[in-house]
Amino acid sequence: MQPLLVRDVMNRNVVTVAPGAGYRRIVDLLVEMGVSALPVVGEDRRVLGVVSEADLLHKVEFNGADVHARLFERRRDRVAKEKAGGETAGQLMTGPAVTVPADATLTRAAQLMEQHRVKRLPVVDDDGGLVGIVARRDLLRRYLRPDDAIRAEVIDGVLRGVLWLDPMEVVVGVAEGHVTLAGQVDRRSTAQIAVRLVRALDGVVGVTEDLQWGFDDTTVQHRYTFDV
Repeated sequence: MQPLLVRDVMNRNVVTVAPGAGYRRIVDLLVEMGVSALPVVGEDRRVLGVVSEADLLHKVEFNGADVHARLFERRRDRVAKEKAGGETAGQLMTGPAVTVPADATLTRAAQLMEQHRVKRLPVVDDDGGLVGIVARRDLLRRYLRPDDAIRAEVIDGVLRGVLWLDPMEVVVGVAEGHVTLAGQVDRRSTAQIAVRLVRALDGVVGVTEDLQWGFDDTTVQHRYTFDV
């Protein structure tokens, strides 16, 4: 039951720009490729930052206005004015870039996106070199998995492979990614573990559990007897 990793869903055909790329060149690439941001990379393929439409729009925002920093000006406004006067990717980009390893889980990538409020992450290898880019929509691919494939993994991977259960004792149903488990297991903890493992599978959007158990081992208190 190997979960999908970032390398399984990332886009490997990444359009990048060098730090010296000009404003017009960046705009042309964004329009031509239909993307909203580009990684800025050095000669060693290491990611220096990301230049986005938001970075470029500062020039429009302050068009013809005074872009000199004022005393006690908020950092956000000061940075925006600096970018408004920028002409190259190195001057316009947001950096350092937030990156994600290619072998990271999709959960980790989603956490980074939420933490840093970004829509995409450059993907790097063990040496820090750019190997791809992963966007929010890529993380949703795990939920495109066919119901038949999910059901097969529940039966073979979870019931047989991990819990050593007879699949005849548990009825597994899958509809649009939602898994239903019904039947009889030996212990209550087994039912709880089954639900937890199934919920973690790629493609599963929810789990409904209707499992009966013969022994509730979650409320047993261990007692020790000492002979004197």
